[in-house]
Amino acid sequence: MNKVLCLFIFLLISTQTFAQASASATVESRATVIDPIKIDKTVDLDFGNVISAYNPGTVILTPEGSRVAYGVQISSSFPGTVNPAQAVVTHGNNNYSITLPESFILFNSENPDQQLIIDQFTVAPEEGVISDIIKIGARLNLEANQSAGFYTNSSGFNVTVSYN
Repeated sequence: MNKVLCLFIFLLISTQTFAQASASATVESRATVIDPIKIDKTVDLDFGNVISAYNPGTVILTPEGSRVAYGVQISSSFPGTVNPAQAVVTHGNNNYSITLPESFILFNSENPDQQLIIDQFTVAPEEGVISDIIKIGARLNLEANQSAGFYTNSSGFNVTVSYN
């Protein structure tokens, strides 16, 4: 019996303790699919009627629709169609940014060599919950003695909206 007891004690003392070699955990996964951002133009940018002058000048059209002239004249009795550009941005209550061009060229419909440059675009969003209305103004630059005529550019300028 002593031999058995000695053997048993020897086995208890001599056994090695083994460390845990691996472990596992359950990880859940998720994804949220959101609608793509969308922009739809509703109104084109229109500076209205501008009277040319002997000096260069500018007309600033604000996103709210008011015009201010520097060096040229605008007629309050015959303004023509005056509109800031307008678009609806559907964003699903997510943050986004708006990118506007640095400048854009309008061409005289009867003489494409005659041009007007639009620059300094400004934007004012009217915020909603899942969509906003954005209004865009800009500055129209006229040369001295700018030729009379209808100036346009059918290719339009890009307004880009992107999720942040």
